[in-house]
Amino acid sequence: MPISAVFIVKNMDVFSEARTMKFQPDNLSRRNFFRVGFAGGLGISLADFLRIEATGSVTGGASTPASAKSIIYLFLQGGIAQQESWDPKPYAPVANRGMFGSIPTRLPGIRFNELMPKTAGIADKITVIRSMTHGENDHDRGVHIMFTGYNPSPLLKYPSFGSVVSEQLGVRNNLPPYVNVPEQISDACGPGFLSAAYNGFSLGAKPETAGFKVRNLNLPEGVSRGRFVRRRKLLDAVNTHFQNTQDSDALDAVDSFYQRAYDLIHSEKARQAFDLDKEKSTTRDSYGRGEAGSRLLMARRLVEAGVRFISVNYGEWDHHAKIEPGIRKHVPEFDQAFAALINDLEQRGLLDSTLVVVSTEFGRTPSINTLAGRDHWGRVFSVAMAGGGVQRGLVYGASDAIAAEPARDPVRAKDFASTMYHCLGIDSKKKLMGPANRPVPIVREGNVRHELLI
Repeated sequence: MPISAVFIVKNMDVFSEARTMKFQPDNLSRRNFFRVGFAGGLGISLADFLRIEATGSVTGGASTPASAKSIIYLFLQGGIAQQESWDPKPYAPVANRGMFGSIPTRLPGIRFNELMPKTAGIADKITVIRSMTHGENDHDRGVHIMFTGYNPSPLLKYPSFGSVVSEQLGVRNNLPPYVNVPEQISDACGPGFLSAAYNGFSLGAKPETAGFKVRNLNLPEGVSRGRFVRRRKLLDAVNTHFQNTQDSDALDAVDSFYQRAYDLIHSEKARQAFDLDKEKSTTRDSYGRGEAGSRLLMARRLVEAGVRFISVNYGEWDHHAKIEPGIRKHVPEFDQAFAALINDLEQRGLLDSTLVVVSTEFGRTPSINTLAGRDHWGRVFSVAMAGGGVQRGLVYGASDAIAAEPARDPVRAKDFASTMYHCLGIDSKKKLMGPANRPVPIVREGNVRHELLI
């Protein structure tokens, strides 16, 4: 569930009902109070709130030297084909190499899909891993792995990268440390067993749409600033009663939502950060004004403002049938926006402190199927990284001749996750306090791949 702010001013009428309740411990239990609608405005269901009660606190923080201050995690949901992007196979049989040609890049002997000329032109600024592997072919499981570094478990919900970063590093410049552009795509992108306070803030609207406006950053129509302040005072009075009668981490977690919501509504910096109209027309044109360009430009603005982890979702890549038109639709827009982001960050002096990651849940099958598409394939696929302590001009690992298996230097998802955390100064071997006060490593048995780093 996304963090919400507008509940504060739209749903305060529930306090009228709360004031009619007898101030008895039974009546003013958290469960009864939230049943009258208080949590609903926050965007947390009763089940979500009760789940907070089962979470423990997490100890620790950044413990290794950080090369990055922020991460932009661009996720190509659906599973982009490695053969039609980062790892074309120009000498493979037609049934394997597909319908597209390839082009040279700025790296000798390295070729990308023919629809990626701008990315080919910045290949000397990025790292491409051609040997990612986890073996899962299910969308939900693949997304979970590539957002947590863990295989899914029926017994435990693991926290996402953004939620761990949020808990470990905290708020900067009164902005949410974890933001989803435009929305959280899966429960796997949430806080897992951590407190719901570490969930991501979602824009609630698509930056590429006309009249785009982030929800919950303004007072609702008809609510004045004075009325807003009076409602806050009433909320504070109720919170004080709860805190005096019950001692629970759950209250602290929910209070953090409230405070963050107030901070956003009052923060001119937040409104500026989310306002794409502040950008020059030439900059918007360089990124492209479509889905990919608008979302990545938003991500760059959030990095400048101080957000630590920005998850960006772009495109639809589940091409079981007619992969050629699907690739032609999405790759050129990605190519323009991604190259513009890397160049823009570098020109602003932000690339070295911003880790940019292009990820996906898995790759696609080595052969074109009877529907002119490719099916799910987790045995080998490609991801890209740039900035934030990562080497420039590196192609790491390799797939075999038809992109079916890792041929050299396989990279496990847990190592990929550990390497990202390392760039932010977070030791992935640290243990979080899980359910029943049992310690859980941020990433279990993950190793930092130092060969990827400067």
